Amino acid sequence: MARDHGGGVDAAVAHWGGTRDGWLDLSTGINPVPYPVGEISALAWNTLPDTGAMERLIAAARSFWNVPEDCAILPANGASALISRLPDITGRGAYIPAPTYNEYKAAFEGADKLGDGSEASGTHVYVHPNNPDGKLWPTAVTEGHALTVIDESFCDVCPEQSHVQLASNDGVVVLKSFGKFWGLAGLRLGFMIARPELIAQMKTLQEPWSVNGPALEIGARALTDHKWANDTRARLAQDADRLDALMTGKGAKVVGGTTLFRLYDVDDAAAWQDKLASGHVWSRIFPYSKTWVRLGLPAPDGWRQLEAAL
Repeated sequence: MARDHGGGVDAAVAHWGGTRDGWLDLSTGINPVPYPVGEISALAWNTLPDTGAMERLIAAARSFWNVPEDCAILPANGASALISRLPDITGRGAYIPAPTYNEYKAAFEGADKLGDGSEASGTHVYVHPNNPDGKLWPTAVTEGHALTVIDESFCDVCPEQSHVQLASNDGVVVLKSFGKFWGLAGLRLGFMIARPELIAQMKTLQEPWSVNGPALEIGARALTDHKWANDTRARLAQDADRLDALMTGKGAKVVGGTTLFRLYDVDDAAAWQDKLASGHVWSRIFPYSKTWVRLGLPAPDGWRQLEAAL
């Protein structure tokens, strides 16, 4: 069954017209100014991914996220590949406070391991910052559960809020997504950080060569480029403030988000989405709220189109 996500611009084009390259897609929380990947070696393209390339990526990830030395790191073909296999290393019953990223509930339901979804469940899942409201969870949420999953897919914009140090604790898993902050979602790269025993369990569920050669090379390069990361955080913060000013000037109220996406309360979310789509700007609304609209940030050349659509 199809699940509610951002994207889907092709369907919007079919309904509202125009061409795909004429649309401004603000329905996701992906950095609109991606990391400049540069040249990719022929070795990355022409040979099977090797151990050395994987080790370089893991070392870069360990340094960038200050991963505790007693933790292991498992790269994967996107964070979603890890999420889909999480139920295979847990017991039955998962507490996933809503609203949040819906792939977790889908994964546990698909494996018939969701149970009643109560707080008494042995597995707890917290998206930190949460999607779509940007909520930050305290460290105490990891206490008293057989397994706690902390999804930090959007935490690279606020590294001071990271709970990665908690991965040293038994039963704590931290997930990282590369595609969002670095703006390279099509690369498909994600990471699981946990005690070696949990990493070993997940690794047995991976297919061979679970991360492609170009992703290994680009990931290692980007994770060592601290200047780019710092400059990007500053730019995203400025652009998020600009977007808030633009939306509140049109009557929306800021109710949350991160500097990669903003969440607004409006009188009629569907009407706002229709209005924006008429100007070929695609937004995100939610089946559980009639008043929430989420917008990602425009690329530098996209602001004029958003302003005209509003």
